[in-house]
Amino acid sequence: MRHLLNQLSLMLSAAFLVSCASAIPPARIGDYVSSEHQAGDEALTRIDQRPLEAGLVVVSDTAEPGAAPNLPEEALARLKERLQQDLGRAIPVVIKEVIPADHIRPQPHGDWAQFAELGRQRGLDYLAVVVVSSTEQEYPVTLFLGLVTHAQPGFRRDNWSLLEFALLDLKTNQTLMQAEGRGWATLDRPSAPGINQWYPAIYL
Repeated sequence: MRHLLNQLSLMLSAAFLVSCASAIPPARIGDYVSSEHQAGDEALTRIDQRPLEAGLVVVSDTAEPGAAPNLPEEALARLKERLQQDLGRAIPVVIKEVIPADHIRPQPHGDWAQFAELGRQRGLDYLAVVVVSSTEQEYPVTLFLGLVTHAQPGFRRDNWSLLEFALLDLKTNQTLMQAEGRGWATLDRPSAPGINQWYPAIYL
């Protein structure tokens, strides 16, 4: 089970290209899936069905104060597509469909009922839930054109992102496993317009 969790954490980190040790942004999945539904460490290995057929629910969370805006629709669609492909490589799960998360809302201590209803509507016993959150800060810096030939005032924006995963068993009302992956990126941009040969530049 620990091997599966390690694989899944690496996969989630890879979805944002790089992992880092950070508590920013803070964990958000507790406002969607209550910890009281957590099953034992070996719950997934005790299920006879292999692979599990699940629906994928990707929740873009912006409820935390200081949260960055939602991902653009195109970026969110690419993330869903990648998760749909990669989850099956990390754990014994087949994603049957990607389910819109339009009606999923955070609640203090989570709200299992909204996922149970979603599964009932789709005829699914298992849901793979991924909560996407991020935070950003922007500050002035000195940028250089080329190597160090010319200094130019500009701005740097740091982004910290978090993917949190939970596999829900809707038949037994249990969370079979949880994992997370973190990522970090920086965007540099000059203040003056028209300097597009070197900037904006993204660092991962």
